[in-house]
Amino acid sequence: MTQTTPSQRLYSLDALRGFDMFWIAGGEEIFHVMAKATNSPFWRVLSDQFEHPDWNGFHFYDLIFPLFLFIAGVATPYSVGRELEKGTPKQRLLLRVIRRGLTLVLLGIIYNNGLKIHPLSEVRFCSVLGRIGLAYMFANIIYLYTKQLGQWIWFAGLLIGYWLLLCFTSAPGYHMGDLTMQGNFASYIDRSVIPGKLYLGIHDPEGLMSTIPAISTGLLGILAGQLLKNSPLSPGAKAGRLALAGVISLALALLWNTVFPINKNLWTSSFVLNVGGISLLLLALFYYIIDVRGYKKWAFFFTVIGMNSILIYLSPHFINWKYMTDGFFFWVGQIIAAPWNALAMVFCFLAVKWVFLYVLYKKKIFLRV
Repeated sequence: MTQTTPSQRLYSLDALRGFDMFWIAGGEEIFHVMAKATNSPFWRVLSDQFEHPDWNGFHFYDLIFPLFLFIAGVATPYSVGRELEKGTPKQRLLLRVIRRGLTLVLLGIIYNNGLKIHPLSEVRFCSVLGRIGLAYMFANIIYLYTKQLGQWIWFAGLLIGYWLLLCFTSAPGYHMGDLTMQGNFASYIDRSVIPGKLYLGIHDPEGLMSTIPAISTGLLGILAGQLLKNSPLSPGAKAGRLALAGVISLALALLWNTVFPINKNLWTSSFVLNVGGISLLLLALFYYIIDVRGYKKWAFFFTVIGMNSILIYLSPHFINWKYMTDGFFFWVGQIIAAPWNALAMVFCFLAVKWVFLYVLYKKKIFLRV
């Protein structure tokens, strides 16, 4: 999502965004290569954390997508909220929020299908960017037209409503409350109304129905952002409040998991609280170290990535990063013996991407939506 430039800028937010994007920019390959090179149970466990579970359950890799949406929410009080304080009409901000949301939906369709004309049956309309766009848009609309209490009500209402919806419905022919890929009501509605193809044929992890609870992920970020921006608490106390909220959210997620499993594919309510809790803890940590204690230099590596997050996500569609890496560093893979040459090439791959982003950073070139 677009980066904020408030007077009281959260440097930690850019760093946390960059930390998040680092893993899908190629960082996860470090663990996959180490697992393959060593065949060590330790590295295999870490490598497994960078794969999605087949259905229920949670791995670290499941955090990346919702953390980005959460961060977009945190930025809202510093961007949209600042405009409200300046007296910008809500209608103008509403149109801006809708434009941003729909632009991300369009970029998501392009990301999935390229700029080619495909038969409708072969087009995938659901996407990661599309979900971010829609959830961000509706969360920001709620922020524009409700006070903080109303936002909390929306946050809880969406989660409880989604839980009840899936508990008391199912796909035709399945028992009420069925949460399998074939039998759950959300996937059934998606395959009934969404044109084109779904990612898994009968289910899309970025479908329309599971975007409903994703709005709460964005709202949780907005509520955290309001605490950081508007609370009279000291900065250290704000970090502590975020951490406490994160622990409470994780506890509620584990409790809810007993009747409504943590499931990224369905973006279940327990999943929202689980990733929300971890996101709050990470925000508290980054905020305390960077903005409260003032230790910023170590985070510069991540900040460079975070300032152009959308660009680095889209870049594989117009930049052949492997070709560029081989062009500069193929000799590295030749002089280092197998299997460690593969690990060296991963670091070279990441270095090429980072230097590209650093050049854009120095020239103040940022892709904003």
